[in-house]
Amino acid sequence: MKGDAAGSIISLLFWLLLLIALMEPALSVRRLQAARLSLIKNMERKYGWRVVTMIHREERVTFFGIPLQRFIDIDDSEAVLRAIRTTPPDKPIALILHTPGGLVLAASQIAMALKRHPGRKIVIIPHYAMSGGTLIALAADEILMDPNAVLGPLDPQLSLGPQGPVVPAPSVLRAAEVKGDKASDTTLIIADIARKAIAEMQETIVELLRDKMGEERAREIAKTLTEGRWTHDYPITPEKARELGLPVKTEVPPEVYELMELYPQAPGNRPGVEFIPQPLPHQPPHRGHSGK
Repeated sequence: MKGDAAGSIISLLFWLLLLIALMEPALSVRRLQAARLSLIKNMERKYGWRVVTMIHREERVTFFGIPLQRFIDIDDSEAVLRAIRTTPPDKPIALILHTPGGLVLAASQIAMALKRHPGRKIVIIPHYAMSGGTLIALAADEILMDPNAVLGPLDPQLSLGPQGPVVPAPSVLRAAEVKGDKASDTTLIIADIARKAIAEMQETIVELLRDKMGEERAREIAKTLTEGRWTHDYPITPEKARELGLPVKTEVPPEVYELMELYPQAPGNRPGVEFIPQPLPHQPPHRGHSGK
């Protein structure tokens, strides 16, 4: 009888531990979400903004801890559009961006919705906002970048079939130009799509920038960002962004860095970097973004 009782206790402990193991990932996500919302609320009170985040990290997203790399997609556009739509017209919006890019359609929807918001628009980039992230940043009245953060070119990327590579549209046009009359029908069709994709992207960029810097300058920037001057992952630093004429400042609020710490990557994908945290050097108080 004693053996049966001991066995029952061991079995109960096993199932209890299994239940805790099953619940822990969900509880951990809830704790992270609560910490993120608390920090966002503090930022909104401090700066007078409506804070919206679009942060794409490779996180554990299931019970099994399988990592998933996030990109800008239609779900993002629906959520951000809803956030913009529910923001009072006179309320400044601060969009915190950390993304490798994604669908042009989704990024364009977010950028145009942000531009239409009557209040002040601020995009904050703590690390990088490439491709579609850069397109969204162009809608802002002010872009706040970490001194080491980067934007990226906006040359459209075309997929050459289900199993084919993804290639830059400007390179497709150059290949068709070099081949000339020897180009195949398929190459000519893809080149036609590439030409249209570049023209569409340029028109979107001009629409986002025209009221801030005029038609001519907006078209110059659109050509620079889309016509293949750089590779698609070329880092556009704050200095280079300012040279282009973009409204960039390197004054990222310290709370943004704290927020990024609450988006941990999957353990197996952490970089091999270790350091002992030190207090940040004294920073001047953050001013000028209350929307007043």
